[in-house]
Amino acid sequence: MDQSGAEDAAIHRHPPEHSSIPSGENSVWSDVSPLLEAACRELRDGELIHGDNFNLFAAMSALEIMDPKMDSGIVCKYYSIDEAVENGVAPVPISSDKTIDVQSTIDIMDHLLACEATWHNGHSLAQTVFSCIYLLRPDRTSSHAILHSYCRVIRATCKAVVSVVSDARTHEEEDLFTMAYGLPLHGHGDEKCLSMLNAVEETIYRQLRACKATSSKKRVSEDIEPLQHNLDLEEGFCKALLCRIRFRKHFFHVLTCMRRPQGRGLELARKHIASCMSELECILNSAEFIRLGAFGTCEDGVEDRTTASGRAPIGFDASLNSRSSAPTPPRAIKILSWEKAVQYFLKLLHDLDIVCSYSLDPSLEGVLRFVVQFQKSKPDLIARAHLQLLLVQDGKLYGRDPIFAVITKAAALPEVTKNHDIQKNEYIVQLGQLVINMLKILCTNAAWQRRKLGKILQDWRVIYVQLEIALRNEFGSVSSISDDENICVKIFKHILNWVEEQTYWIASRYLILGFELDLYSPNEYCMVYWYMYVVLIKLAEKTHLRIAVSSGTAKKKGKKKKDSPKEVAKESRIPLPVLFLQCHLCLAEGLSMMLAALRNELMVLQSPSPFNTEHERFIQHFELLQKACVPDNISYLSFKESTTYTRFSTLVMYNYFKNAQRIAKEIKSSFSDDPDRLAEVRRLEQVAEHNGVALNVICRVGALDPSLKVPDFLIPKNSNLSLSLSLSLSLHFSSRIL
Repeated sequence: MDQSGAEDAAIHRHPPEHSSIPSGENSVWSDVSPLLEAACRELRDGELIHGDNFNLFAAMSALEIMDPKMDSGIVCKYYSIDEAVENGVAPVPISSDKTIDVQSTIDIMDHLLACEATWHNGHSLAQTVFSCIYLLRPDRTSSHAILHSYCRVIRATCKAVVSVVSDARTHEEEDLFTMAYGLPLHGHGDEKCLSMLNAVEETIYRQLRACKATSSKKRVSEDIEPLQHNLDLEEGFCKALLCRIRFRKHFFHVLTCMRRPQGRGLELARKHIASCMSELECILNSAEFIRLGAFGTCEDGVEDRTTASGRAPIGFDASLNSRSSAPTPPRAIKILSWEKAVQYFLKLLHDLDIVCSYSLDPSLEGVLRFVVQFQKSKPDLIARAHLQLLLVQDGKLYGRDPIFAVITKAAALPEVTKNHDIQKNEYIVQLGQLVINMLKILCTNAAWQRRKLGKILQDWRVIYVQLEIALRNEFGSVSSISDDENICVKIFKHILNWVEEQTYWIASRYLILGFELDLYSPNEYCMVYWYMYVVLIKLAEKTHLRIAVSSGTAKKKGKKKKDSPKEVAKESRIPLPVLFLQCHLCLAEGLSMMLAALRNELMVLQSPSPFNTEHERFIQHFELLQKACVPDNISYLSFKESTTYTRFSTLVMYNYFKNAQRIAKEIKSSFSDDPDRLAEVRRLEQVAEHNGVALNVICRVGALDPSLKVPDFLIPKNSNLSLSLSLSLSLHFSSRIL
């Protein structure tokens, strides 16, 4: 800054004659704006201010004022709730005209529903539900029975939702979700919200009956005061209020019933869920009356309205909490429309109904299958939190089955072993905690789930090594000890095999979630399917071993030298779960080899990245698996050796797709009582059939025939990979392996 500029700036350092802030006993306020402006004029492009107590880090960390997007106070119309109330933002009663009062009350209810759905979708409580001034000042509504009872049940519902998400510890997905910002979630008397709501419901129901009464009965009902004075609208308003109040009542019952220990309230919760859905349909049906009957117009073109009437609700100001509560995000958010909010709650209730209808399968395999299937519908955070709390209670499955008993059942151990003292072994205890953590992780969203599964793979690998060392230290050479001689050895052996099997299941789930999240590009599918194939080999091997040991087949084969052909055929029959895995395995291997052949012979999917090599992408995708040695001795070199020389003639020789199709046809009848599994087997059969036909076309025409054109890959929205080859090749892999 030159001398003249410095002098100009120095002039403004003295306090102005008229300061906007009065000086105190020990302070004098001065306007430094001219000084800052003079300094800014002297700075050239690219220059920064630097001083002993001010540098770039301090500049980046400084609070930005006077910016509507960054300064929480600049966009406020009112600086306090009391100021907003004094200016008539949230009057009580809402209007002296009872008809307008009822209309406005319904608008407030509808907007609160939209705010609640917006909150559930990840926005802060302070900017959504508690933008309602009536909720922030609960005592003011005591003279308005309908609004007062409704606000109380809203607060109680928010408290219940925050509680379930916090207890499930899934709120890390949405950091803002459980922040209360010092808001009045615990209003005095909220525990009586249902009794107050029931009283209001009874009153409105009597008013509805009164307006429906025949002329002979009207004299009896003259003592019942109507909601408002326009009798032509009385019935419609009563019905609109009743369905909204009843929905609130049943939804609160759903939340409380589902929190009962050991799933005791699930059956009752399902009844309330059915009632909620019925009331939501009534709420949707009331929209036409509220828009057309009450206001004389029907605004069908208003898509972003947050109320059924299309009017702006009274008593809301989203900027108030931004100033009064520091952590509240300053940026304005868009509230979901009323219709989208209703559809959101219908979806949420459907997901909660699936959770409530679960049979509480005591087998871990059944639990995993249910959770994976449930996650396919992309359930809401609240539904997933309820599922997690149902599965894991007090360190037990469903709050009733000890984890060690669950492990012994999963490891195909006899029933008597579930009470064995070996469960006190420190590594067995750690294994139990890993199982609990896995169940919790599987209830999170897909991105969070994949990240956590990749990290716990190493924990499962470590616990396997620790159990193996503990067994060796305790009993010496394991091969010299018969299972019959020591029950502890038998338990350890079974659990070790099961831990390996579960590790490979986690690895397969980790890989499949990458497809769901679109983390793989088309030119990476070959390596992904190949890695999935090598994981499935190990998973099928460990699954087969567990089933064989549990049925005693392995023991018989070890003792008998000769068996009759019938017995050998019976014993060599592959179990159904293993056949199911083999079907996936054949498809994974076939798809990886087909993609490799397309790349080697037709030069398809050869799109080198300017940022990283194929080897680097291999490491990026499978680093967590490689660190956990899942599987052992698998590397990028192994992948290249398996695929570099692959040709279409190799594919025809091994008939991967025909084998998959044959297995799928064999096992279809075994899943006749399981619609989900049956549908999946049919999809596997279809994928195998399509790719088998495509392979035949390529081989018949000739891989290098110039008339055969293979355009670029197309990725539709459903993530199925398609090739245009005068027919559609579905290279989409099934998204569940159990």
